[in-house]
Amino acid sequence: MSGEGDILIIGAGPAGTRAAEALVGQGLRPIVVDEAPASGGQVYRRQPPGFRRSAKLRYGFEAAKAEALHACFDGLRERVDYRPDTSVWSIENKVAFTIGPAGVGRIPFGALLLCTGGVDRVLPIPGWTLPGVFTLGGSQIALKAQGCAVGKRVAFLGSGPLLYLVAYQYAHAGAAVAAVLDTARFSDALPALPGLMTGGATMAKGLWYQNWLRFKGVPLKRGVRRPSVEGGDRVTALRYRTAGGRARRVDCDAMAFGWGVKPECQLAELAGCEMRFDAMARQWLPESDAEGRASADGVYLAGDGAGVMGADAAEYRGELAALALLADRGLAADTGRRNYLKARLRRLMRFRIALERALPYPDGMAAALADDTIICRCEGVTAGDIRQGQSLEPDEINRAKAYTRLGMGRCQGRMCGIAAAEILSHQKGVSLAEVGRLRGQAPIKPLQIGIAGAAAEDDPERAASI
Repeated sequence: MSGEGDILIIGAGPAGTRAAEALVGQGLRPIVVDEAPASGGQVYRRQPPGFRRSAKLRYGFEAAKAEALHACFDGLRERVDYRPDTSVWSIENKVAFTIGPAGVGRIPFGALLLCTGGVDRVLPIPGWTLPGVFTLGGSQIALKAQGCAVGKRVAFLGSGPLLYLVAYQYAHAGAAVAAVLDTARFSDALPALPGLMTGGATMAKGLWYQNWLRFKGVPLKRGVRRPSVEGGDRVTALRYRTAGGRARRVDCDAMAFGWGVKPECQLAELAGCEMRFDAMARQWLPESDAEGRASADGVYLAGDGAGVMGADAAEYRGELAALALLADRGLAADTGRRNYLKARLRRLMRFRIALERALPYPDGMAAALADDTIICRCEGVTAGDIRQGQSLEPDEINRAKAYTRLGMGRCQGRMCGIAAAEILSHQKGVSLAEVGRLRGQAPIKPLQIGIAGAAAEDDPERAASI
């Protein structure tokens, strides 16, 4: 058990690494908890021991950044209390409840830096529960961490920068890419062009990925409508309609899909942070100021868990939040550096806003899903179940949860919550903000019965609320 003045960082990706670096630079020894066996986060996930693929092969244009971040954290290992393979499943009264190699644990903290990252933002479509269907992030992890493809012939569906990046990574690694199907239209990007031009190298890389795929003969289609997966024991094809309404079919034995990334906010909510609805992103985000201070006392937010802006912004935000923490404790925190980081983030935010406008989440697709489409695969809840259950109660998603078991399964609403809210908003004729969000509840990740029993022996009052 640690002292009550300890600084706890949750997450060892780009944000967590730079936060730890800034704190160690002032002689502090933070606790760093991370679910992964090694630092780097999802974007710079390391390969397993014994694998020998080059950084260039794994990370492409971002190889130098990945290696620099890995080297940074490796240099901090002896100066932080690092706890890999450890999940935080609840936060209450400035105590983080964990499960890791040593079993259940409790970490009291004086300050908390949440660098929890993001998760795929998915939209359920007919057939998405078939074997062979993966999220974009899941298919990327298979390639980066295990050196394998999710299928022999993979189709990619969705919108956002990750769509083209993962398709490019698969094709570059030698996998057969059947097609890249984008629900965004070319006309969506035109009004956003001035903002997109501020993206510099990031924008150039996105264009490179698309042009490289075209050069290799991969079909790239925009304005895709009404996608569905077909198959029996496994995916056999991806069907869709073109922007002009023509029916098309892509033969494949695997499919990866997603519409960008959404923040992992459950721990921020359990830590007492206020949440706000971001109308542009159509998501709920935890409140924070320009330097990462959350509304909850002693809590700081950084990286995609505070709002999705990408890996570069995550590094800036991690360092900035740590500097804010130092300043709040009366310790040395370079004001010039803080101003520089905020200026960099303002520029990246302009680009991020342009991306959201150019590559929008297709909310109309969720509203148009047939009643028999499974939305919550953990509990088998369909679009029709959500529509019928909510006819009995007020226009709020947690009431739909009570009637249908939506979001009560293993993923705790991470995969189904956004689409369910879109369906409900359309069905009841109310705004997405009025529908609300699935409230975070402990445990945010599944716990085994034996673990809950151990927690009960350690803290009976706390365990009673699990």
